[in-house]
Parts: sequence; structure tokens; C-alpha cells
Amino acid sequence: MRKILDLTIAIPVKNEEKNLLGCLEAIGSDFVKHIVIIDSGSTDKTLDIADSKGVSIVNFVWDGKFPKKRNWFLRNYKLETKWVLFLDADEYLTPEFKKELKETLETQEGKVGFWLNYTIYFMGKKLKGGYPLNKLALFKVGAGEYEKIDEDTWSNLDMEIHEHPILVGEIGYIKSKIDHRDFRGVSHYMTKHNEYASWEAYRFIKTFSDVEAKAKWTWKQKVKYKLIRSPFIGPVYFLGSYFFYGGWKDGATGFAFAILKMSYFTQIYCKIVELNQTKSF
Repeated sequence: MRKILDLTIAIPVKNEEKNLLGCLEAIGSDFVKHIVIIDSGSTDKTLDIADSKGVSIVNFVWDGKFPKKRNWFLRNYKLETKWVLFLDADEYLTPEFKKELKETLETQEGKVGFWLNYTIYFMGKKLKGGYPLNKLALFKVGAGEYEKIDEDTWSNLDMEIHEHPILVGEIGYIKSKIDHRDFRGVSHYMTKHNEYASWEAYRFIKTFSDVEAKAKWTWKQKVKYKLIRSPFIGPVYFLGSYFFYGGWKDGATGFAFAILKMSYFTQIYCKIVELNQTKSF
């Protein structure tokens, strides 16, 4: 008999009808003990898809302050498994990842969480190069929660985006990748990153002089926030992504992806300068 993992997969969603079905089918019906959809008022067929697959649905309404969706779920939902994995609707578990995940949870009991690796798809193509995407999205229930950032409606983002979990204990690493596929197109990508850029700018302004907050940054955050004060952050990202990390392997698609990422980081820099000039924070 196949052993079901002592794991809850929590999937935060809002209008994810294009992605959710594939995400749920990639997980399968007999892989983990519990799958929960955390919905923020979807108006498309997202909830119909979730209901057809027999997964649990939790409704979340954000009040513009802490906690956002993932922390709210950790604080208010009675998790009955040892582990929780936060998965976006456009993230698809691969057979290789599921195999390594099962082996890891059975043999690395001493770890409290795991960094996960992801593939990146852009304009319908799986990228071979570019900066690697990884997130600390799998951890033991009760080991910690996402960074506490008092946003006070900096943006309309109701979910932790670039916040990372603060865990107490040893953290491991799973090499096999989850497929990160987004079928909503370039327009959605650009709109989303405009919102992210505003959030990043406000966060930088609010937390850069906060010693306690800075102490919880990952090494990647420390590097990013050191560079982000310079107008060269965009070109530096482009050079690293396209040349050092092999974005050139993806031809025109890789070039376009690196250009958009360069624009994103340049946008953050410009918004930081603008906020400092207007003192609108």
C-alpha cells in the first residue's frame, strides 16, 4: 500500500482557474493527507475546480494589515499534520520532486524546514538559464511563520510575496524541482511585477534602518537591499542572469526575460528615490 505523507499542502488562490486543475492533478489524490485551498474571493471557476477535486476550502478576507494570507492560515487553521507545504496554483509537483520529498521527510527528521527549487516558464517555454528560483516553502507545523511586516496597505497584495519563513532549527534542501508554470501571459506578469516593485520599495524604506528586521534577512535579501540603492541594480541583474547564469541558452526568450527583470529592479530603485523625495511613506 502506498504511504500517504503526513503533510498538508496549502494553496493560496484568487481567480486561478487557468492553473489550479493542473496543480491539483500533479499532486494526486493519494500523496498527502490534506490539501487546502485558501481563497481570497475568487469570481471565476477556481472554487468549482477545487470542489470537484474534493479538497478543503478556506475563505480569507484581508484587512490591509498583519497577518496576511499564509500567516493567517498558520494561526487560524487547525493543521493536523506534521508538515505544511505552501504551493502556488501555478506550481506543479513533478514525479522527481515527489519521490525526493517522500525520501527526505522519512530520513531527515532533524530538519525543521526545506528550501525548494523551481523551474521557470516564460512565454510558454521552460527556461534553461537565468537566476535560480528557490523558496523556503516546506516546514514543520509550529516551527515558525513568515516575517511579520506591518504593511498598513502599502499595496493591494493580500499574501506574503517576498517575505520568508523565520524558523528555529536546522534547514535542509531538496534538489528536485517543482515546475513553476504561469499561463496568464506577459501582461499579467508585468502588472504583477509593478505591484511587487511598489511593495519592495516601501519595504526597503520602512525596514532598512530597522536593526531587528535586518537581522532576519536571508543572505540573498542582504545582497539585494545593498545593491538596490544604486541605479545599476537593473544592469547588474541583467548581466548576472543572462551571462553568468546562462540566460543566453534560451535565445530571444531568455534575453526578453532578463530585460524584464532588469526593468523590474530598476523600477524598484526609481520608486525608492521617488518615495524619499515625496516622503509619502
